[in-house]
Amino acid sequence: MNTRHLIGVSALYFLVFGLAGCATAPYDYSALKASRPKSILVLPPVNDSNVVDASNSVFSTVTLPLAESGYYVYPVTLVAETFRQNGLNNPAEIAMVSPTKLREIFGADTALHIQIKQYGTTYYVISSASVVTADARLVDLRTGIQLWSGTATASSAENQNAAGGGLVGLLVQAVVNQIIESTTDASHKIAGITSARLLTAGAPKGLLYGPRSPKYDPQ
Repeated sequence: MNTRHLIGVSALYFLVFGLAGCATAPYDYSALKASRPKSILVLPPVNDSNVVDASNSVFSTVTLPLAESGYYVYPVTLVAETFRQNGLNNPAEIAMVSPTKLREIFGADTALHIQIKQYGTTYYVISSASVVTADARLVDLRTGIQLWSGTATASSAENQNAAGGGLVGLLVQAVVNQIIESTTDASHKIAGITSARLLTAGAPKGLLYGPRSPKYDPQ
């Protein structure tokens, strides 16, 4: 084996194992552990999709997974009304409010910023699916430091079975699925799954358990 070949093999070795190391690198929870938040103020999600009701839909699904993870979560209706009374109705504008101001108004330890990347039912040639994808980041309102960030997605296609009858059967099933999902607001149900995946503590690189959970680890 010549020198050039040895160099090439060595470079490939370090590239492959270097990428593998990055993929399995543990999440850095040092900031979150140091902060030890007890309460979370969820801000109205910023909606990047073309579905008008996406923000309200996702907003209504976030309290349960956070509460079950051991945190006090400010009621979303109270949060929305408080912002409205202060002249803020646009989630994008609300997201720009400073951590200091949010803590002054609500007294919360942290604020959770959510950004909806995808929401709604999409029709393809031989399939259709309701998909909801969202990113989140938790910010310490006392310091302005980001404590955690994550992303999650869910799709109704995860539970769809392929239809029989060849191409015609697939086309018919795709149309039927789209009609059902559009008329039953299937995206809202999928939003709940996305929120659970994103905000339930204990998942790989997910949130840590809060002080109200029996699984809470103060260390």
